[in-house]
Amino acid sequence: MNAFYRLPAERIPDLPETLRGLTAAEVTERRARYGQNILFEAPQRVWMEIARGTFRDPMIWFLVIVGGLFAMIGESAEAVVLAAAIVPLIGMDAWLHHRTQASVEGLRSRVAAHVNVVRDNASLNVVATELVPGDLVIVSAGEPFPADGLIVAGALLQAEESALTGEAFPVRKAALPAASQLTEGEIDSEHWGHAGTRLLTGAATMRVVMTGADTLYGEIVRFARGVAHQLTPLQQAITRLVVVLSIVALAFCLLLAAVRLYQGHGVVDAVLSAATLAIAATPEEFPVVFALFLGVGVYRLAQRRALVRRAVVVENIGRVSCICSDKTGTLTEGRLRLVHCYPAQDRSEADLLRIAALASRTESNDPLDAAILSAVTADLKRPPRIALFPFTEDRACEAAAYAWAADRVRIAAKGAPETILRRCALDASERAAWHSKVMELSANAYKVIACAYRDMDAASWFDAEPDTDYTFAGLLAFADPVRPGVREAVLAARAAGIRVILVTGDHPATARAIAEQTAIGGPDAKLVEGKDLDAVLQQDDALRTVAIVARAAPSQKLALVRALQQRGEIVAVTGDGVNDVPALQAADIGIAMGERGTRSARDVAAIVLLDDDFRTIANAIAEGRQLYENLRNSFSYLLMVHIPFVLSAAFIPLAGYPLLYLPLHVVWLELIIHPTAMVAFQQASAADALDRVPHTRARFFSTRDWVWLCGIGLSLTLAVMTSYVFALGDANAVEHARAMALLVLIGTATATAAALHRLRARSACAITIATVLSTACVIQTPPVAALFHVQPLHLEDWALAGIAAAVAGLAATVFGRRARIVQPRAG
Repeated sequence: MNAFYRLPAERIPDLPETLRGLTAAEVTERRARYGQNILFEAPQRVWMEIARGTFRDPMIWFLVIVGGLFAMIGESAEAVVLAAAIVPLIGMDAWLHHRTQASVEGLRSRVAAHVNVVRDNASLNVVATELVPGDLVIVSAGEPFPADGLIVAGALLQAEESALTGEAFPVRKAALPAASQLTEGEIDSEHWGHAGTRLLTGAATMRVVMTGADTLYGEIVRFARGVAHQLTPLQQAITRLVVVLSIVALAFCLLLAAVRLYQGHGVVDAVLSAATLAIAATPEEFPVVFALFLGVGVYRLAQRRALVRRAVVVENIGRVSCICSDKTGTLTEGRLRLVHCYPAQDRSEADLLRIAALASRTESNDPLDAAILSAVTADLKRPPRIALFPFTEDRACEAAAYAWAADRVRIAAKGAPETILRRCALDASERAAWHSKVMELSANAYKVIACAYRDMDAASWFDAEPDTDYTFAGLLAFADPVRPGVREAVLAARAAGIRVILVTGDHPATARAIAEQTAIGGPDAKLVEGKDLDAVLQQDDALRTVAIVARAAPSQKLALVRALQQRGEIVAVTGDGVNDVPALQAADIGIAMGERGTRSARDVAAIVLLDDDFRTIANAIAEGRQLYENLRNSFSYLLMVHIPFVLSAAFIPLAGYPLLYLPLHVVWLELIIHPTAMVAFQQASAADALDRVPHTRARFFSTRDWVWLCGIGLSLTLAVMTSYVFALGDANAVEHARAMALLVLIGTATATAAALHRLRARSACAITIATVLSTACVIQTPPVAALFHVQPLHLEDWALAGIAAAVAGLAATVFGRRARIVQPRAG
């Protein structure tokens, strides 16, 4: 966030110059002008929203129209079956809407629900949505700010602004010194409170300036809601495929209706023929299968300890080509242990630990503070703390001021050794000796911090952090072991063509030691410090060889991610702190740590690792690549089956023969095709899934693949149509011909699925057996056959259908090898 906030000029006249609250009349006038303090409007009629979205689905209308047509002509069985097919579609829409509402409520929950406001010289507790610009509100410690505004009163204020800024530590706030500054246009952000942030210490009186959607948090929420509806590259590819198939289907429907009318079959026959073909040709399976596969991917990643917050990222993660990983907790265990103390001359280890403890916060969740405080064995009696100077990336240290005695102030500081040493009064030889010790420890993968203190007269203390004349207290070295299995996971990722870059705020020597232990970058890994990164990002050759970035600030991590993306990389970024939020947002895949990650990091990340382990990232990428293969297999099957399904449904009546498929047959075939496409190809991730080439382009099939698919589809079409015409014979045995054609189509579809999947999973075997048995029951059981307008077949009919299925399976096997569809081992 910028250091200054520009006050909207049009709001200045509305702000009272004194610490008085608004009157009831002023509140009424301003609410009419600015509206309520609401981030975004929620739909009032939830079921109406569900119905509106549901009936945008053309499949619903096809089923309604055709079902109504059958009801009018007395075919009640067909009408009931088609009506029943609508129920699961509506249920899916309701479930998706519920998930969307839950996400919206999560965003809304960060803003205060009630607030104390001064109106008509009285303090009132009102619903936060009733606030208006100019209101004077009182925010207590621990409460969120209800809107954006000026802090006009309060002392020793600190706020948590991680949701907006990515700042890892509390931010100091102070009251605006003088009302005259309102005319200057820009106000220091120190005097601003923001909706969606929380006051940590003190009690602040704030004059509301911006409410609702005009707040900075409101803008973020609107952006998040808009981005949620953007399509991923793979979704766009599927959409294009569905549009093309829909256009072709519509053309065939219109042509079929016109030809049937020309042939003299009547309006009802023409409408029924076109509607049946429309149901058969509507390619709704593709987005449905895609959505289901994403859902299964989310479930499998959860089993692998990776919680997916947005399902569409399961698609993207399989295309990741570069991982920018932090160190602590991801590559290492994230549990710091103090292992070495090196006090300065004339200092004891107890003295050094006391200084470090005074510079640490008991309320902090920082593992470094926890390690220091746990190492202090003596009873630590803290004098009153009068000021806190939290860690920032530019200062690389943290300090606290204490009332040491009646007339003395002690400032205790800890932080990066180079920062602390620069602040201390040391001669050149002492400084060089300590610097050499830091390099020695860092080279052995220790995290090293330095500690110092400064005593001052209370009269010379002006609530400001001094940056010189400290007394050096010594060094502390912490161990954070590398996680078991990380080295193997990094090697597997590198072997799969995935580049791994270590990005850390640690000392360069520590970063290089960790990189060597985890095999990042190999033996000659190139290391760049954050201060030199900007120059490297301008050079393509230099950027291609970077494997380690040390002393990296959040802005530099963000710049690295964007530079890699500009060069065509699909980037995954890991992070745990709010300082990682910008990079997590910018990455193609933001991965937050679940065990030690902040809420802000988890809120913006696409995936949350429940175990904070780099191995989980490698497993997630393997799952994504397997998802791509599963989708490719499933879509191949759908195309191979739909081509003969649709073409035979169109060409048979176009040639003047009786209708091959009635709507009841279409529903029956869909009940066979859908489960096969959605379940039979749901392979678990194979051990070799990570070794497959990442697909950076959202394209399922090459031109050669399309030639094979169309060739097989046309061959199967010929088999279905031939079987129908042959069985129809001179006796015009329509029900016998339909049974034969349906058997050939179902047999070839089953053989195609078996060939593409190779029946390596129980689900595929179960579906194949269930398909064969259900088809036999429908066709060979006279009462059921009569309901489906078919006729039981003879043994030779089944033999012919079996031969056609075998040929189809052989063709699908050849296609699978030609198109390089990899068949994973069942997991």
